[in-house]
Amino acid sequence: LDVHLTADGRLAVVHDGELLRVCGKNGVVEELTAGELACYRLCGTEERIPFLEQVLEIFENRAPLIVELKTAGGNYAALTKATVTCLDKFRIDYCLESFDPRVLLWLRKNRPELLRGQLTQNFWKHPEGLNPFLRLVLTNLLCNAAVRPDFVACRLEDRKGLALRLCRRMGVRSAYWTIRSARDLRMAEAEGALVIFEQFDPKEEGRT
Repeated sequence: LDVHLTADGRLAVVHDGELLRVCGKNGVVEELTAGELACYRLCGTEERIPFLEQVLEIFENRAPLIVELKTAGGNYAALTKATVTCLDKFRIDYCLESFDPRVLLWLRKNRPELLRGQLTQNFWKHPEGLNPFLRLVLTNLLCNAAVRPDFVACRLEDRKGLALRLCRRMGVRSAYWTIRSARDLRMAEAEGALVIFEQFDPKEEGRT
């Protein structure tokens, strides 16, 4: 799940913060209220963007979840606190991850028992609008000493980076995203990584 904080403090589950691609209509989740967000429809359907509590009702007692926190405009503390407060209301297993190390630092200080993961990629190849200093810090996982992630989830094609290799040597579990083929699945497993997958069913490859 990708979770964003709306302008009025609700938790919207949608991948993109900017909604034009998925809704065909301009808008930024963090700048909209829940009522305004209700006017948006997903991918040409009549489906609305759900809120976290609606999604958790579906998955309660059914499946574990990876919950990615997508920060914007310095809202990392409010987003993280609201998300774990919502998750606490449901019987569900989950881990939390984010590209933003401040999310992991908040979790380490306030909810250290929760499984937390640092997302990473080569930000020189995928700048995401970041300045050079942040690209350097996030690509090389320079905040890991402070945030102490339980796992590092890396873009598949960037997994050979020095920072991730050093994390493995230090015993930090790794995960790769996004796996889209049986070949990549076998490769990831051979390298000892967990996988975040889409567009194929691993069970068809004899996995469970």
